Amino acid sequence: MDGIKAEELEQKINDEYGNTTGIVILKDGIVSYEKYFKGCTTDSRIHVYSVTKSVISVLIGIALDKGYIKNIEGKVLDYFPEYKVNRGEDTIRNVTLKNMLTMTAPYKYRFFAPYVKYFTSSDWVKFALDLLGGRGKIGTFRYAPLIGPDILSGILVRATGQSVLDFAAENLFEPLGIKVENNLLFHDKEEQMAFNRSTDISGWVTDSAGIHAAGWGLTLTPMDMAKIGQLYLNGGMWEDRQIVSSKWIDESTVEHSRWKRRNLPYGYLWWVNEDGYAAMGDGGNTIYVNTKKKLVVSIAALFVPRARDRIELIKKNIEPAFE
Repeated sequence: MDGIKAEELEQKINDEYGNTTGIVILKDGIVSYEKYFKGCTTDSRIHVYSVTKSVISVLIGIALDKGYIKNIEGKVLDYFPEYKVNRGEDTIRNVTLKNMLTMTAPYKYRFFAPYVKYFTSSDWVKFALDLLGGRGKIGTFRYAPLIGPDILSGILVRATGQSVLDFAAENLFEPLGIKVENNLLFHDKEEQMAFNRSTDISGWVTDSAGIHAAGWGLTLTPMDMAKIGQLYLNGGMWEDRQIVSSKWIDESTVEHSRWKRRNLPYGYLWWVNEDGYAAMGDGGNTIYVNTKKKLVVSIAALFVPRARDRIELIKKNIEPAFE
């Protein structure tokens, strides 16, 4: 990016996207732009919220590649044989991993998710299983922001015999030079709120049972996020090592379901668009991959309610600089 466009971008961010803490832009795998805001630096780590889901998708792909998971058509309850299904609640028996990955699993709660009970529960996987199923139809898109994705963390633990963070460190983070240092357990609401505001905590949130959150809870730097985007743009290759198969990347970044109310296509825990795909989290945290322009944009941001759309920022103020 030339100086004028960079100056215009930074003015736009300061005026309209003031919760942004950092942006990294990679073009053809090379850093084209890197800038930090709000006193943050290259070492600042931000809670990336639902970007965590896309990281879980990468890990599911790696587990498939390594044979820990046989296929995503398998039933969720195959991984939890001890789970007792109540009489008359048979829907849950037919929910597959693919339903979880495509947000096409039904839940018993309708409009207001029981977040307080979720956060104070000691076992998020069981809590999610207890709400999975009901009278909803399997195959219909139902976005589950927090309650539900943790089932995938539970499956990873059962399949690999490792914690999600240990499996991620060995097979994804360390090969890419990403550091996620600690398991984070909150003892009260105040600790969780402080975590959401922090810029210097390296870790991944767990419940009391030690299972890592799948829909939120991971902290990364903008460069960490950009590396994950570049890994996917590289077809899963990183420094001559195949981290995740290109087959999984191709399969997980095309439309499998659609949020009709917002007309948004969805892959396997990745949002899909006409130019590529994106991981998106609250506050504006984003990994955006334009496969046509060989462009990766990562944005880290602190939480604010109703954050402005970063995809619009990227399309209007970043992509035109790379015509």
